Amino acid sequence: MSGFAWVTGAGSGIGRAVAIALAKAGWRLALTGRREEALRETAAMLGGADALILPADLTDSAAVEAVVARLPEAPSLLVNNAGANTPKRHWHHISPANARALVDANLTAPFLTSLAVLPGMKQRGGGLIVQIASVAGKGASPVSGPAYIAAKTGFVALSASLNAENGIHGIRSTCICPGEVATPILDLRPTPPSAEDRATMLQPEDVAAAVLFAANMPPHVCLNEIVITPTYNREHAAGAKAVYSLP
Repeated sequence: MSGFAWVTGAGSGIGRAVAIALAKAGWRLALTGRREEALRETAAMLGGADALILPADLTDSAAVEAVVARLPEAPSLLVNNAGANTPKRHWHHISPANARALVDANLTAPFLTSLAVLPGMKQRGGGLIVQIASVAGKGASPVSGPAYIAAKTGFVALSASLNAENGIHGIRSTCICPGEVATPILDLRPTPPSAEDRATMLQPEDVAAAVLFAANMPPHVCLNEIVITPTYNREHAAGAKAVYSLP
């Protein structure tokens, strides 16, 4: 499957890997993120494939509508990848402003972009939205922080509600929930992981492969969720080692 795809958060990490994978598979692309320079760097990695560069703050509904108005056609694929976190993320030191910003970046933005593409997808008879959420949306985590967890949990629910209401229009939403991925957002952790730890994590290209897998499903198949974690899962490693140390 190929066609016209809109990728958000395309300036680095998972979004950049998704754009590269889609371009190799023959997709025409529109790339959105906050930083135009980073988007142009991604576009330069697409092996000569054309990409429309549309920088925007996707937490702003007017900015989202302006981006959609500039798309040359209704996308048959939207990849909602844009997201954020902050070092001071836990209950004892997160500020109200940071909490609101994290909910906006991780839930409001994909809600607005999903909402914005629905009319065009309905008119064309279907489409796929791939939501890049997180395992933080599947349960509490000691790493992610409450605002991120709450937003990603809502993001998972958003995807399910899209399928419940819009499957009748041929529109599908696949929610991908990755565990730890070695991307620049890890630098915003209170204690950033080491290079050795990052080597055991999922890589952006692994998540991009999952996006392609979902995109290659036939239109009558709705792949509701994909949960993908590193084989060496650091969250469980200490407990697993303790089990194996038992007599």
